[in-house]
Amino acid sequence: MSESSAHPAKPVQALIVVDMQTAFVTGEGAVPEAARVLGRTTDLITRARAAGALVVQLQNDGEPGSVDEPGTQGWEIHLPADADRGERILRKTVDDGFEETGLADLLAESGVRDLAICGVQSEMCVMATARTALELDFRVVLPHDAHATYDIPAAEGISDVVPAAMVSRVAEWALGDEVEIVARAQDVDFTKP
Repeated sequence: MSESSAHPAKPVQALIVVDMQTAFVTGEGAVPEAARVLGRTTDLITRARAAGALVVQLQNDGEPGSVDEPGTQGWEIHLPADADRGERILRKTVDDGFEETGLADLLAESGVRDLAICGVQSEMCVMATARTALELDFRVVLPHDAHATYDIPAAEGISDVVPAAMVSRVAEWALGDEVEIVARAQDVDFTKP
């Protein structure tokens, strides 16, 4: 794993914002570090826009009755996309943001080879999207403080509660040595594709 906390990563041409939906970042059902991940994601989006980088938001379509069921308040993207700047929202039904969404084509058509990924949930949609990006030979930068998840509940005979921060760190580690982990979102720089 390429970890770089002392120096900013080489600039990226796109920011992929994963499932920053109201149900996951506000209220009682929010990830434990919602305020942090919202702040860092807002900063990343602002700086990506200023540099002319591509910003793509992924939006999960949950099952009927789930907190992210399409059309519900919890399903709504919490940090609005700026359509006037060409920002896109791609809806998905599985963890992997590339599966049946057109994300790979959008990145290719835009000339993107280097991207940063942020959002929720670290071990699910963030990790699955990052893994496919790596498999497709994109350079992936993952800012540690700009993704989050939930605690894993205790399982009798298996483990006590696994804290969310530990789950997020394990998700980063499980991506292997091709992903670039930076400690802080502020260390991610952007450029036009």
